[in-house]
Amino acid sequence: MNRVPEIPIYLREVKRAPKELFYSGNLELLDSPKVAIVGGRRISQYTRNTVYNLSKLLSKRGFVVVSGGAIGTDIIAHRGAFPNTISVMANSLDIIYPKTNKDLILEMEKEALLLSEYEKNVPAHPKRFVHRNRLMVGLADFIIIGEADLKSGTAQTMRIAKEEGKELFFLPHRLGESEETNRYLELGLGKAIYNLDSFVDNMATLYGLESVEEKSKEIDPFLQFCKNSPTYEELFQKFGDKVFEYELDGKIAIRDGRVYLE
Repeated sequence: MNRVPEIPIYLREVKRAPKELFYSGNLELLDSPKVAIVGGRRISQYTRNTVYNLSKLLSKRGFVVVSGGAIGTDIIAHRGAFPNTISVMANSLDIIYPKTNKDLILEMEKEALLLSEYEKNVPAHPKRFVHRNRLMVGLADFIIIGEADLKSGTAQTMRIAKEEGKELFFLPHRLGESEETNRYLELGLGKAIYNLDSFVDNMATLYGLESVEEKSKEIDPFLQFCKNSPTYEELFQKFGDKVFEYELDGKIAIRDGRVYLE
């Protein structure tokens, strides 16, 4: 556990801005575009599946997913986005809470990022969840709500997000389910996500992000060499059996003795 050297400017602007922050893990994640994904602890299977898939897609496109480490929506969002994820904890980082999420929290401590306002010996407490929620909102560029009942903790996070001027997006639900997100949609206070792929594509374009696959393609010396359509002999002489691997993966095609990117 270390002290964050400097409070990020976007957290200095929240109400009751933190005077200090402590972290474990990869602090560089703070430099990427971030989306908070929040919701209830007891959620439907539809919400579980959709939150996981959405988190995974966002992570692949270069977004860092922020949540609160709790059971339900939070841990599913972290798992889908891992390791591109940040958990803001309602306790100090020397305490593992909740215990049911211990394995992933310990993995995040090494490969993702845990944040807390508290240095040592501070357990989770209801009022600290409220403080945690304002930091999650402050960290995020926009907010996605998986599921929210009336007067729930998630509903409170939604209110904080609107006060902070953050854009809200919701998973659509049937009448009588997730009543707070349905109420916000009825009032025009957020937007529904109807297609995961197109939503992620649109947000990635808005934030100038490209897919992890596209990034790896740019820096892959094999694919770089193929941009000029070398002969098969030239490519094999330089890279050997890699030619067969890339052809099997469908990344290149060989036509008339020359190699082309697919």
